[in-house]
Amino acid sequence: MTALPRGLYAITPDETDTERLLALVQAALQGGAAIVQYRNKQADSALRREQALALLPLCRRAGVPLIVNDDLDIAVAIDADGLHLGADDGDLAAARAALGPGKLLGASCYDRLELAIEARDRGADHVAFGAVFPSSTKPGAVRAPLTLFGQAPSAVGLPAVAIGGINLENAPAVVAAGAHAIAVISALFDAPDVEQQARAFAALYR
Repeated sequence: MTALPRGLYAITPDETDTERLLALVQAALQGGAAIVQYRNKQADSALRREQALALLPLCRRAGVPLIVNDDLDIAVAIDADGLHLGADDGDLAAARAALGPGKLLGASCYDRLELAIEARDRGADHVAFGAVFPSSTKPGAVRAPLTLFGQAPSAVGLPAVAIGGINLENAPAVVAAGAHAIAVISALFDAPDVEQQARAFAALYR
């Protein structure tokens, strides 16, 4: 099975302009993003497939896995490197069977270690906890304490990704708490210089 890289986990913004999306992701990759998740809540299925397919060669050239958010059909159709599922976005065991053993499968576990253990047992190879800070993307999200990232290695035995409200000011505390990767959307892609911002996030793992 592919191992989830450590470092900056870049989650794409809701961008309907595919060329602009590609330019943003290219800048993040040049800055050192270790993982890219394609997520677009504003696009229809045809645009999501088009954009995910367009991102794949960018990520492959950079040697960075492309993970598709919440859409098993697209992940399989384009031969993406993995899939991420929320609690209500599909069955993990069925997704693992469809993806095969060589692909990444992540699961949102919010603030609950027991969900992470269940996700592991159903085929996930990494888990995400959050929101670790108040998030503009999901303002009503449950808050996950940083102590989860110290508990997860022994309790779950899988890499744990931190998500929610992470920026350059608070990210060092998340890395110090033991997060295997930090998932960032707005603090990365809303920056005036995305490459420079990615470089600063990536440097926290060196």
